[in-house]
Amino acid sequence: MKIVILGSGEMLTNLIAGCMNAGCDIVGVLRYDKVRLPFIDGVLLDIFNPSKEYNYIKSYKLYEIKAKSANSVEFKKEILRLNPDIILVGTWGEKFKKTIINLPKFATINAHPGLLPKYRGPNPYLQAIKHLEKEAGVTFHLMDENFDSGAILAQKTVKIEPKDTGLELRQKITSAAREGVCELMKKLDKEIIIPVAQDEQHASYFPHISEDEVMLDFTKSAEEVSAHIRAFHPWYKCYFPYKNIFLIPNPYELEILENNSNKTEAGTIVDKSAKNKSVTVLCGDNKLLKMNNVKLYGILGDFMIKIALT
Repeated sequence: MKIVILGSGEMLTNLIAGCMNAGCDIVGVLRYDKVRLPFIDGVLLDIFNPSKEYNYIKSYKLYEIKAKSANSVEFKKEILRLNPDIILVGTWGEKFKKTIINLPKFATINAHPGLLPKYRGPNPYLQAIKHLEKEAGVTFHLMDENFDSGAILAQKTVKIEPKDTGLELRQKITSAAREGVCELMKKLDKEIIIPVAQDEQHASYFPHISEDEVMLDFTKSAEEVSAHIRAFHPWYKCYFPYKNIFLIPNPYELEILENNSNKTEAGTIVDKSAKNKSVTVLCGDNKLLKMNNVKLYGILGDFMIKIALT
């Protein structure tokens, strides 16, 4: 089958690899960098600091589509010329118009990094960890004019480990997308797949993160606060106030402990260490969250943290 792929980052490279493994003919690729960046900035980035996806595309000598938007006249003309069977999308910030969705012979398919209908929206990796899910995955679904609401063609599930951050979960899901898209393309080439409508009763949508959400709330349980910190990495730095400064926890150095102190108020700092740059805070479930190797929010260095925690 002839495929045009649109996307960004690890999802894009894994979709390309999966389609190649399935024996598809990738007739065109459009990177999201070409859409989100001004033309000259994109050119300079490709020359002086090329992304992994740019190098990946060039290494396989794939044709790069030049267009300012997936909904642009230029892109439509390219699709009409390339005449693909499928447009495949993974990690994309635009809502597609119906005229674009209907262009390929078979379908326009999105690879959403979540188990739809839950966690529609821009960052399901983050939301799955933040909401204490035990599993996540990737959903291949038909695109429509709304975000992440089209009928489902296939899903692949991955396990969320207790120490996973958004970074590890993204790696797991994009790897699953590589395997999943290979299986899907082989099936689409040989048999009929019946799309399954999403159950709107179980649907949830989460928009982009707001500034307020990066501030930690210790009235929640220690497990919830720990998950919050891990979920936001590597996209955002969570922080909390201490005296006249703000501290950033290390998402890989969190420990939940029993409260053996006489403290009872959530948010109370029970222990601190300048040597380990650690802060232990009482959470809303009467458990402690110990955070080692905290950093200072702002431009000052470790020296100021040691002074503050002494």
